[in-house]
Amino acid sequence: MTRLSLLLSLLASPALAASGPFFSLQNTDFVVLLGFLAFVGLLVYLKVPAKLTGMLDARAAAIKAELDEARALREEAKSILATYERRQKEVQEQAERIVTSARDEALAAAEQAKAELQRSIARRMAAATEQIASAEAAAIRQVREQAISVAVAAAGDVLASQMTADAAAKSIDEAIDQVAARLH
Repeated sequence: MTRLSLLLSLLASPALAASGPFFSLQNTDFVVLLGFLAFVGLLVYLKVPAKLTGMLDARAAAIKAELDEARALREEAKSILATYERRQKEVQEQAERIVTSARDEALAAAEQAKAELQRSIARRMAAATEQIASAEAAAIRQVREQAISVAVAAAGDVLASQMTADAAAKSIDEAIDQVAARLH
């Protein structure tokens, strides 16, 4: 069935529909065929197919060059991207090292400040203890001096009340003898 429809469509072509003999200038189909063949011949004579082929080849070469350039740019972009990613990673690692270092330094400074504070407190405690001991010694010395003053005054009062003129002269003579014996 399909073969029959194909055969019928070929038989109904416009070339066969023309009236009169085919190889006559009266037949429009023949004239169109001659015009077409002359046009194709003119194109071949003027080397239009070679020029078209050359233009297409040039265009293909330009497209190929653009593709090569695009590939080269892509590779360059990849290498630049890899470089930037590597630098970013290095900067990130350096930042982490700086933060770790700063944290360690801060901890060390805190420990040092803590130790210095403890030493300062110990110095202040020692100074306070020394001041207390000094104040205590001064108070004891003052109490002793006061006690001596009171005892001397009391002894003076007792001796003054018990001392007679003869006893006073005798006491003075004994004191002079003691001084003379110690000086020689």
